[in-house]
Amino acid sequence: MLTAIAIDDEPLALEVVRSHAGKVPYIDLLACFTNAFEAIIYLQKQPVDLLFLDIKMPDISGIELLNSLGKKPLVIFTTAYSEHAVESFELDAMDYLLKPFSFARFLKACNKANEIINLRGAANKKDYLFLKTGYDQVRVNFNDICYLEATGNYVNFVLKDKSHLSRMTITEVEHLLPIDKFVRTHRSFIAAIDKIDKIERHQITVNGAILPVGSTYYLNLNLT
Repeated sequence: MLTAIAIDDEPLALEVVRSHAGKVPYIDLLACFTNAFEAIIYLQKQPVDLLFLDIKMPDISGIELLNSLGKKPLVIFTTAYSEHAVESFELDAMDYLLKPFSFARFLKACNKANEIINLRGAANKKDYLFLKTGYDQVRVNFNDICYLEATGNYVNFVLKDKSHLSRMTITEVEHLLPIDKFVRTHRSFIAAIDKIDKIERHQITVNGAILPVGSTYYLNLNLT
């Protein structure tokens, strides 16, 4: 079951999300908010798996709201405007629903989120993954990874004494990693939490390597 909340300044738009979510058996819509700041307070007390989030709202946009959160849940943006699509996917949004959207389109977005949550659950139950490198598959133990760096359509898995390059996106990899062991620090970097030696405002040191910290990811580094 995926816990979720919906945030939209239009009550009628929230009713659509509530109605659609009620038809999806694995979505537990806990609350709906027309006030974004009330939603932020709620999330500080009760984190959820998934946000249905409008972009254009008074006082604070959905993108600004998302950037204000430390541990970010999965996000499905719901909006009447198409011009923010690129920016939303740069924030690794699960999907972008353009109003008015059908139940079928809503369900497709929910299915993607559910698949990701299931992958994360599987990752948390094992301590390794297999990487496809060329024609081979290489086993990599999570404890051996120092950090990961995106290079185009590839991700470089940097271990203490070697590295492996695998064709996948860093967002795909992020969903395969146990969330209690790794932290996203930048659009192009994920670090192993137990390998971080030093945290600064714009960079971290991981096993001797200096990695950048993106402005929208700094709150992720509140690891205490």
